[in-house]
Amino acid sequence: MKRRLSNTLLFIYLATSVNLNGQSQAQVSVPNYPYVKGYMSFIIPWVKIDKNQTTWQFQEATTIGFPVGLNVYYSKKFGFSFEITPSIQWSQPSGKAATSKTSNLLFDPGPIFRFENGFNFIPRLAFETQGRYGITPVFNKVYARTRDIDYWFSISLPARFGNSQPASIGLNLQIGFTFN
Repeated sequence: MKRRLSNTLLFIYLATSVNLNGQSQAQVSVPNYPYVKGYMSFIIPWVKIDKNQTTWQFQEATTIGFPVGLNVYYSKKFGFSFEITPSIQWSQPSGKAATSKTSNLLFDPGPIFRFENGFNFIPRLAFETQGRYGITPVFNKVYARTRDIDYWFSISLPARFGNSQPASIGLNLQIGFTFN
């Protein structure tokens, strides 16, 4: 009786764990961590507020940044981002010719906290060539995925200090895509 029971259990185990028909089983794609993805985007600073003034985009000048970066994903929930953002500023002072110039280069690394449904939170450190430094909390959402590219947008709140200027906080919109 014991022998028949152990043979039955052995048969059930083998039947459920081994593919007896020789057909391949469906593979669930599980990423091998860590892995790296690159991205490109553009960022528009909507507003900057300090103790002396509130500056709106398009008010006196227009600035657009072009962030590029690498994200290193260590798990389904965590990664690290390295981002560099050159900025270009266009302005036309009253009665003068329009000008454009490279106005800043920002290095802003930070951890990526990944959540369900494509939401991410990225608290970045910020180091600017203008002599400013600070933090930038970023709220990110992937809104479309394809085989080759993920499309996303971010809202960020840059807080900046230093370079003999008043502390400031801003509001930015960033739109970009990540290469899969």
